[in-house]
Amino acid sequence: MSRPPKPYIVLKNEKKSHRTKAELKQRKAGEEALLTGVALKERQEIKDNPVAHKEFLRIRKLLKEIGKNDDIYGPVINRYCMIQAECIMFNERREELYKLIHELKKEYDEVAKNMDPDERESFLLEYSRSMAKLSTTMINLDKQIQTKRRMLFDIEKENIMTISAALRNIPKEVKTEENPLLKALRD
Repeated sequence: MSRPPKPYIVLKNEKKSHRTKAELKQRKAGEEALLTGVALKERQEIKDNPVAHKEFLRIRKLLKEIGKNDDIYGPVINRYCMIQAECIMFNERREELYKLIHELKKEYDEVAKNMDPDERESFLLEYSRSMAKLSTTMINLDKQIQTKRRMLFDIEKENIMTISAALRNIPKEVKTEENPLLKALRD
């Protein structure tokens, strides 16, 4: 599979392209035709979420650097930022559960030392049930995190492919108009 063509800005900055001025002009016009000219907009739910807002600002800055800060990518970027924030939130909850499990284990060990054998048995049973519930909750959080990560990966991959596909749609060769006099002489 061949590499996608370089964007106009890269060709311009390299200053060593074999392309003619007409080809470069056509490439620039083709790239500009793929953009709306409207800057990337942040949705309200992204503004309200500090983690998603921070991620949006980071991505917007990166897209601005490569000249792709266009609202055509807005829905995907906003969705990506929200999923990223949700993923971080689930990670924090999982860490809280992990700490809680360790704290409960320490407390159980301390309390169980001073109990009667009969009380210890019922206490152990209740402790085991609680630990099982916490472990199940933690596993469910892990599943949700994995689902969110897969969604993030799919968006990242699709977003890159979309930009690459847009670059592939720009014609590499300049359409040359045939001289009408030569055409008349050939006919």
